[in-house]
Amino acid sequence: MSNIIAIIWDCDKTLINGYMQDPIFDEYGIDGKAFWTENNQRQVDLRKIYSNIRINADTYYLNLFLQYIREEKFKDLDNKKLREFGKKQNFYKNVPGFLSVLNDLFKDEKEYLEYGIQVENYIVSTGFAELIRGSVLNDVVKNIWGCELIESEINGKRVLSDVVYTIDNTTKTRAIFEINKGSWNKELDIDVNAKIPFDSRRVAFENMIYIADGPSDIPAFSLIKQKGGTTFAIYPKDDEVALKQVEQMRIDGRVDMYAEADYSEGTTANLWIKNKIFEIADRIRSRERSRLINAISSVPKHLV
Repeated sequence: MSNIIAIIWDCDKTLINGYMQDPIFDEYGIDGKAFWTENNQRQVDLRKIYSNIRINADTYYLNLFLQYIREEKFKDLDNKKLREFGKKQNFYKNVPGFLSVLNDLFKDEKEYLEYGIQVENYIVSTGFAELIRGSVLNDVVKNIWGCELIESEINGKRVLSDVVYTIDNTTKTRAIFEINKGSWNKELDIDVNAKIPFDSRRVAFENMIYIADGPSDIPAFSLIKQKGGTTFAIYPKDDEVALKQVEQMRIDGRVDMYAEADYSEGTTANLWIKNKIFEIADRIRSRERSRLINAISSVPKHLV
């Protein structure tokens, strides 16, 4: 097992102040609040009509998005435009800079480098993967999970037309297993369902920190906690309701700690996350040193 420390981030309301779709709504003059209200109401109506079906509340919005594209409310929206909207995201303070700092945290730390200890950032989101790839985050993360859409010709224009991959708040756990086994890396050709001994997996669960904003991420929080990893929650400044939510999650043992969504130098989020990374790194270093000492046999001596 490599000595990698994985920081796994949710995106909306964790790294982004709001939803990543907000710049899309602004560009096309769509009331974002009305969009999400319509999205929720449609699910209510469908459940009344089809009482025996399951509806995925996390990803149903993709259907409404594609409808808006067909109706040209989101005129000519394709993956290229999604990447452009990635450049218009409203990140919390110091987000790109902080992730970059974490990537280089051990760059000049010989005592950790000699054991191959390094930090990798990942994003696992129910939003648009291509939009995140178009943002500055693409340069500071190892891999991105999100919903994937492809294009086809509609009304003479190639636009987003089909959903080919989705991530919801439960299947985020699959992404975490992919990070654990390294199966996301196509060059390794590892199936996520393959049986791999724990000591041969790429990232140990206890070397993971999962960071998100609320109750919807409880499946991921729970998996990480059960496997010995660390969990951290974020809440927006001056949002008393969100504060109470994350405090309840701490009381319930879902998260180890929480802080206001500000990653500037000296803030609680900045200091706590870095301190936890060094704590994990010290544990790895201690384990590796013990292995080395135990592997060295004692020097034979002359018999007296």
